[in-house]
Amino acid sequence: MPTMKKIHIKDVWLFIAQVLLLSLTLLSPGLISYVTSHNPQLAWESLMVSAYWLAPAVAVYLLNFYLCVPLLWFRHRHWQFVVANVVLILTSNAHVIFKDFKSLPENLLAGYSSFLIFALLVNLMAIGIALSIRYVMRQSEKKQKEVEAELAWLKNQINPHFLFNTLNNISSLTQIDADKAQDTIMQLSDLLRYAMYETNKPKVPLEGEVEFMRNYIELMKLRCNEMTRVNAQFTIHNSQLEVAPLLFISLIENAFKHGMNSNAPATIDISLTQQDGTLVFTSDNTNNPKPTKDRSGSGIGLENTRRRLDLLYSGRYQWEQTLENDIYHVRITIKM
Repeated sequence: MPTMKKIHIKDVWLFIAQVLLLSLTLLSPGLISYVTSHNPQLAWESLMVSAYWLAPAVAVYLLNFYLCVPLLWFRHRHWQFVVANVVLILTSNAHVIFKDFKSLPENLLAGYSSFLIFALLVNLMAIGIALSIRYVMRQSEKKQKEVEAELAWLKNQINPHFLFNTLNNISSLTQIDADKAQDTIMQLSDLLRYAMYETNKPKVPLEGEVEFMRNYIELMKLRCNEMTRVNAQFTIHNSQLEVAPLLFISLIENAFKHGMNSNAPATIDISLTQQDGTLVFTSDNTNNPKPTKDRSGSGIGLENTRRRLDLLYSGRYQWEQTLENDIYHVRITIKM
């Protein structure tokens, strides 16, 4: 059986707004007449004239907006769209088009004919407006879906090598420290559970994101030797503040990829600070360029992060990226 399209609250509000606006259009001549003349009878007559000429155009607009345009025009049934509107205009304006002109005084016939042409033009304008608004809405929805699809793809670009490396490290731990290996498995389980089930929303509480980053860093530290110093600091004043999920993970991953060095001392400093409506993430690591043949961490993570920031926080973030004294520095400031 075909499923009914889900009605969103924004669609209900759109319908209400259109009905109110169109009702105001129909009522405005009567209201203006009453305000200027204070004559209820004159105001009523103005209202009846307005309804006589404009009510059909309102009906044509609504039927096109909710039926003809989405069901015919957007499905490339253009001839059916034209026929449907011809029938619609003739039907809704029958009291105007098929009026007995013989009953009109000769001095009013020309004026009535002009009003008839004007009414038909208003009906055509109503069709054009309905088509234009629907087209803009469709393009906006299409763009929104493209953005959502791109965001979903970018969010899922956490390097799968992280999982394989972590499992290898856990395998080694089982022979050295079984208890620590078990704790590490629990950390990995929590991390994967969060990444799979808690990040399906556009934004998540900052508290959960911080816990995810803590677990991620602890698991990444398994790959470090005694010559690598790792420092992670999180200062959060409002843990329920919401942020885009997995926004900084690629930067943390890059810090470990380029910061670790098995032959020399290395430093990795990561911090996240939130105060009032500002979120500041910083990552500093000793710069250890990878060999040319090693394409891991080739900058894709940084590009993905900047793209997500452009899509989610356009005009509300600052990006700082420097390399000084062999320290690679990234700082992101977001106005929440």
